[in-house]
Amino acid sequence: LGFRAWRKPAGVGNLYEAFLRLKEKLENEGLFHPDRKRPLPVFPRCVGIVTSPQAAALHDILTALRRRVLLVRAGAKIARAIQTASQRAECDVLLVGRGGGSMEDLWAFNDEAVARAIAACPMPVISGVGHETDFTIADFAADLRAPTPTAAAELCATPRAEWQAQLQNHAADLTRALRRRLAEQGQTVDWMSRRLVSPASYIAHERVKLRALQARLEHATRTPVTRARYQLQHLQTRLQNRLPDTRAARLLVGGHQRRIGNAVALLVQRQRQTLAAQSSQLELLNPQRTLERGYAIVTDAKGKVLRAPSELKPRSNVTLRLADGSAEVGIASVQPTLD
Repeated sequence: LGFRAWRKPAGVGNLYEAFLRLKEKLENEGLFHPDRKRPLPVFPRCVGIVTSPQAAALHDILTALRRRVLLVRAGAKIARAIQTASQRAECDVLLVGRGGGSMEDLWAFNDEAVARAIAACPMPVISGVGHETDFTIADFAADLRAPTPTAAAELCATPRAEWQAQLQNHAADLTRALRRRLAEQGQTVDWMSRRLVSPASYIAHERVKLRALQARLEHATRTPVTRARYQLQHLQTRLQNRLPDTRAARLLVGGHQRRIGNAVALLVQRQRQTLAAQSSQLELLNPQRTLERGYAIVTDAKGKVLRAPSELKPRSNVTLRLADGSAEVGIASVQPTLD
């Protein structure tokens, strides 16, 4: 019988192996992905803490919060479960942590249910479990990891002195900007006041200008109109003197029109008579009239008109064009012309 030796990595216990298996499982599910990490609020109005009421970490967190921001306080009661904090939704940011200890002491934060509760929590979660070298599943699932509970409290609240210093700097910048703006506006007001004229004086001055322009306009329009009227009268007089007597010319034109009309009528009548005579002659020469008198036109298969018996061949077909149509006939024999 043989046996298989099982080697166990030195220094790695069962709890650490379970930690690695759960970490790999939740990491594959995306619970630790950076894209799902939420930013922390700048001014959290309420900070929730998930830890043991008897833990020293709670005292460290509260002390850090009181030191950094006087207006931030912990909840009246410490939430016993992350699900309860999520359902109550009373906090802007949630701290999950406890003080240092062994892996067994911190194993509660390697629980799969804790990691899933952190991932499903609607508010940002800061994990501060143990010391800086301690890593738990809760650290990977949280939106931000703090090395200690005290550091977690410091991360969620910026020191009051820093905010006051920034506010004072902003206030100083705003004051300088307002003073500069007021100085610019004051200079503009001074410049506008120097240009401002009394409305009564301005209206009187404009009235004088208006009267002068009105007089110039009347003079400018009166002179050209008078000059143009005189020129028009002079031209009318000259035109009347130079107009010829058109009565004799009109009589002469009327006589010419009558003679031309008579000549045109006579010419049209003669042309009509000529056209009628030519039409009669053309009608006499029309082949259709000959056919109507009982004659026929004989053509061969190629359409050639046959005029002599010698052009006819026995046992051939010819076409007879009659007055009302045509007919195909066969030639049995051809008789020569008898003199």
